[in-house]
Amino acid sequence: MTYAVDLRAAPFNLDDAGVAWVESTIGSMTLEEKIGQLFINHNNSYAPEYLEEVLQTFHVGGMRYRPGPSAAVQAHIRHAQSKTKIPLLIASNPEMGGAGSCDDGTFVSTHLQAGSHPDKSIARQMGQVAGVETAALGCNWAFAPIVDIHYNWRNTVISTRSFGNTPEVVVERAKEYFDGISESPTACAMKHFPGDGIDERDQHVVTSWNTLGWEEWNKSYGQVYRDMIAHGVQSVMAGHIGAPELTRHFRPGTADAELRPATLAPELLGDLLRGELGFNGVILTDASQMIGMTQAMKRRDLVPAAIAAGCDMFLFFRNPAEDFGYMLDGYRNGTITEDRLQDALRRILALKASLGLHLADRDALVPPVEALAVIGCPGHLAIAAGIADKTVTLVKDTARNLPIAPATHKRIRLYGVSGGSDFTMADPLGYLDVVAAELERAGFEVHVFKTAEQRKAAGEEGVNFMSVISEEAAGDYAEKYDAAFVFANVKGFAQEAAIRIKWSTPMAAEIPWYTTEVPTVFVSLNQPNHLIDVPMVKTAIHAHAGTREAIRATIEKIQGLSEFQGTFNGNVFCDSFDTRL
Repeated sequence: MTYAVDLRAAPFNLDDAGVAWVESTIGSMTLEEKIGQLFINHNNSYAPEYLEEVLQTFHVGGMRYRPGPSAAVQAHIRHAQSKTKIPLLIASNPEMGGAGSCDDGTFVSTHLQAGSHPDKSIARQMGQVAGVETAALGCNWAFAPIVDIHYNWRNTVISTRSFGNTPEVVVERAKEYFDGISESPTACAMKHFPGDGIDERDQHVVTSWNTLGWEEWNKSYGQVYRDMIAHGVQSVMAGHIGAPELTRHFRPGTADAELRPATLAPELLGDLLRGELGFNGVILTDASQMIGMTQAMKRRDLVPAAIAAGCDMFLFFRNPAEDFGYMLDGYRNGTITEDRLQDALRRILALKASLGLHLADRDALVPPVEALAVIGCPGHLAIAAGIADKTVTLVKDTARNLPIAPATHKRIRLYGVSGGSDFTMADPLGYLDVVAAELERAGFEVHVFKTAEQRKAAGEEGVNFMSVISEEAAGDYAEKYDAAFVFANVKGFAQEAAIRIKWSTPMAAEIPWYTTEVPTVFVSLNQPNHLIDVPMVKTAIHAHAGTREAIRATIEKIQGLSEFQGTFNGNVFCDSFDTRL
């Protein structure tokens, strides 16, 4: 069954002039230009000649740039819009505010952070700042909100990128985010259909599966999608996530080997998303380099198969010339029918028209340079600080270690735990300098622990992990230090199928053996599931973010200068009794 677009219905709501623009634009396009509209380019360079080649050779319908300084990003987008025949959809990933869209954007909060306080307006504020800052860059499309439900505590790819572990909190906060970002000229792409958070694996590195049955899925993820579609969300990002029971609801008898991720599954995109859920907007794939997609079939087959299955746009080239050729071949050999191509084009252009891109003067598609003043502005940083104060969460303090203040516990042994460098290439332990500075600002005397590897890198000789253990775990530990603080900033996104704490060595000296010696506080700046690896810690805090605002708020609360206000869900205890002790 085909599900033809209705340009006059939600979420497009086009008038006669808008519909006429869509149809006349399609009629004026060459086949190559039509094929190009299906692609969203990931801009790997800021060079003008790079952009011009992408636009003139591959005629892309949208792009998501590589984040950088806001001025460079805005100039890049301005040049792109000036060189394209049809206005571009300019996407960003404003999942945490302006951060992630440009290097100097405001980190307002994570999704989990916005779900960790009764005040639902935190999510609206996150969306508002995201909209203002990304619109100043020239963006008009947000790959957000994330509407995945974090049911499985072992899932690290969405643990901080989900509003929570119930459909109720997810849809409540997602609506708030959508309403906030919609105050700016921005369309949203909620993700990752049919829903992450069941499998513990990461679709960046393997196809993952939502294994819920039909009824259970409808009461959870299905209800979230129904509510958000009714709320006006314009687009849906399909994940490289399969759903065996949903597929078999529409295709009884489907063998395990025949199951496909949603991006390649017509029964999930058509029968379910278009049919059962009534979604009339744009469907796009998640990044097409993810192994969750590429393991399913040969590249030359999966590129057109995604559009044939019901996706309207294909996210990122692997090799532009190859992928463009594969898509063109897929149309010519009938994999993509004429009706499917026309329907996809109508939806893409309708999204552009719904944003008014067809009416704007070309030089007005990107704001002037002066608009960048809102990015990282004092007002937005104040919002972030207020949210940090509200959401720093005391998970447990069973030994009643708190408060810990300079007057009573002057000498602090400070440990840092990181998951290693990620694709941003940032120093994985850079945050520890901020922690040390904020502790000293509060009046503590800080002694930062260095691993054997760090000491060797600094030129020290004759040191190894056993010598560090012997030196650190000495009987005079409590005579040297009054308390120990462990700050962990372990990120699971797009790194490994599952990432937890990885200590520097076996029996490492930084593992909290010292909980029996001095009051010990463990602070997570990212993942909420660390108690499975440090159950011996009696005082655990979730700060949610490695920002200075979150770190400062945490240190204030450790001292008892302000109250903990954040809340948490049961995932933090990781289904183990000892994590609660």
